[in-house]
Amino acid sequence: MNGLIHVYTGDGKGKTTAALGLALRAAGCGQSVLIVQFFKGRDCGELHSLTHVPRIIVWRLEKDYGFYETMGERERAAVRSEHDALLAAVCERVAAKACDVLILDEVISAYNHGALDTQALDALIADKPDAMELVLTGRNAPRHFIDAADYVTVMQKGKHPWDLGISAREGIEF
Repeated sequence: MNGLIHVYTGDGKGKTTAALGLALRAAGCGQSVLIVQFFKGRDCGELHSLTHVPRIIVWRLEKDYGFYETMGERERAAVRSEHDALLAAVCERVAAKACDVLILDEVISAYNHGALDTQALDALIADKPDAMELVLTGRNAPRHFIDAADYVTVMQKGKHPWDLGISAREGIEF
């Protein structure tokens, strides 16, 4: 099977949800899945469910730093360091052909903020093993991500409770 590149982008809800649905489908068909979450350190419902699914591994930050825009320089440096370590480990795993499906959740946001080694990510996308499926999620996908992708899905917000001051709800948004 030839692996393709997916980009799930846009300002609407559902980018991570779509990627996780693909992960469940792939694992159910015997494929090994590595999900790497950037900017995410908060406990969330999907983590508890995914521990029960064989063939899915999740890597993420050690700590929740909050929104990048509200971080101080020290927190931003810590996030960059953790993201670079995650990306280096991903590159090793990819080089070893140790996953069939690689999901880089919120990697687009990390890329856009310069919160990871952008050259390393560009190289990973350009040199993706032929058989590996690659999924990139996050808002405002750069043009070269879209150009490299075989699938581009844009989640468009029509209406969202956040706009009415309703906070994220456990089990629904996290």
